[in-house]
Amino acid sequence: MIQERLEQLRRLMAEHHMDAYMIPTSDFHESEYVGEYFKCREFITGFSGSAGTAVITKDEAGLWTDGRYFVQAGKQLEGTGITLQRMGQPGVPEIGEYLDQVLPEGGCLGFDGRVVNCQLGQDLEKLLAEKHVTLAFQEDLVDVLWKERPHQSAEPVWILEEKYSGKSSALKIEELRNQMKKEKSTIHILTSLDDIAWLLNIRGNDVECNPVVLSYAMITLDRFYLFINEKVLKDEVKAYLKDLSVTVCPYNDIYTAVSQLRDQKVLVETGKTNYAIVKNLDSSNSMIDKMNPTALSKAMKNPVEVENMRKAHIKDGVAMVKFIYWLKQNVGKETITEVSAQEYLDHLRSKQEGNLGLSFDTISAYGANAAMCHYKATAESDVKIEPKGLYLVDSGGQYYEGTTDVTRTIAVGPLTEKEREHFTLTVISMLRLGAVKFLHGCRGLTLDYVAREPFWSRGINYDHGTGHGVGYLLNVHERPNGIRWRMVPERQDNGVLEEGMITSDEPGVYIEGSHGVRTENLIVSKKAEENEYGQFMEFEFLTMVPIDLEAIDQSIMTEHDVKLLNDYHKAVYEALSPYFTGEEALWLKENTRTI
Repeated sequence: MIQERLEQLRRLMAEHHMDAYMIPTSDFHESEYVGEYFKCREFITGFSGSAGTAVITKDEAGLWTDGRYFVQAGKQLEGTGITLQRMGQPGVPEIGEYLDQVLPEGGCLGFDGRVVNCQLGQDLEKLLAEKHVTLAFQEDLVDVLWKERPHQSAEPVWILEEKYSGKSSALKIEELRNQMKKEKSTIHILTSLDDIAWLLNIRGNDVECNPVVLSYAMITLDRFYLFINEKVLKDEVKAYLKDLSVTVCPYNDIYTAVSQLRDQKVLVETGKTNYAIVKNLDSSNSMIDKMNPTALSKAMKNPVEVENMRKAHIKDGVAMVKFIYWLKQNVGKETITEVSAQEYLDHLRSKQEGNLGLSFDTISAYGANAAMCHYKATAESDVKIEPKGLYLVDSGGQYYEGTTDVTRTIAVGPLTEKEREHFTLTVISMLRLGAVKFLHGCRGLTLDYVAREPFWSRGINYDHGTGHGVGYLLNVHERPNGIRWRMVPERQDNGVLEEGMITSDEPGVYIEGSHGVRTENLIVSKKAEENEYGQFMEFEFLTMVPIDLEAIDQSIMTEHDVKLLNDYHKAVYEALSPYFTGEEALWLKENTRTI
């Protein structure tokens, strides 16, 4: 089927005189996760991961993805004729390099300009200029082939009350306009869905697990235009937007509106705005290319949001404890598979008060499947969880009180020495990072070594970042905060760690064909003492879920590591014990005991 689709695409490319066609993983808003309508890359390649770009030429096809998906993509691309290009590995060209090599003099590169960000489009313009390559960005060729393409989502919009948001939309808009004035901007084009939802204190359901709304915004110093499908707005929401002096316009009119701008100083982040929008700007306008001011404001959670997040994580911890207890009690006694375990956990989470669904698709992985960082259990891949080895579950929920993301690896039976060692190293790493103190001004790049040292000292590594920012009832991945050991400019996650930023802390070990381990807590940045050396910062754990003591090898832990684990478990027990009775309460007490 994939090979047939590739041939059909090549015929269309020939009709449009294109020598190559590029299909990224994106929607019109540069979202990380996309709705069903926008899954063009998956339709063409069969690869279902959340990150990757396909490039198809007249006689070659390649898929570029990162280390999270090497194993998964390798399996899903078998027999398709598509070459897996492992990004960042020796000998693997970047997409631009590859295009420069394969495109002929005077050739043509095609793509849908609505799903390619402007920064990438401009970079390709410069890179391919010497070969006089033209960019054809107005053709969505996949749409021609995809006969049963889903409709664009049109879920109802709802208002997030201030008792959850902690700040009114009017105040957020005022602060944004103050930032625009500092940048000497007269108009701001905002297309990233989480920024718009945060700014207006609205939420929706247009991207699975991400409560956002398909929309664009254009903000002047005295007007606010929201481009959206008006059918998703109930009368209450229309009245709310009117009170904010927001003018509602048809969703697709953004391109016409942009084309009519003249002599404006346009604040637009090219890396987060699609190529087609910026290409529609008249040359009389000047462009100020900077990160959307809302990105930093959104990441620095206010005190109301932080306190709500603590509440959300207690609810989430209750669900997780019930799940781990159930798994421990029943594995080997009844048939439990990756899929049935996932369904049970998802059900437990859904029963928590204020739960609005998952924050991402649950990763339920047993044994060797856990070596794939973003493994997705399906009917085809589903395996039985046996009473031996390790089981990994990475999951999270959306609540009125915020967004959660937690990973626990669980011993479901006897372990090998290596499994126990890797489990313990991961716990050591996670706890040490959570306990670090640092001067304000530090970035994740500075702190990542704290997490990796236990691994690197033994010649071990994990091929993903240690942490990512997390939104408030928004996207589970949020910039500009992150923790990783090397710069990855396109992720824009190397910002200064500010008070209120929430970041994941999730080291791991992945042994292909054997096992995978990851332990993840969310941490919030807080101010510590201020003295003659400056303002010190520290983290607070938000996640309240026991770590499996049955898998710990205490012999490789220092006294400090043991204290960190005991202190964490004391906090978990104090937070969660009021919610349990009977056997579950006894189990919780035993599994958060001092060692």
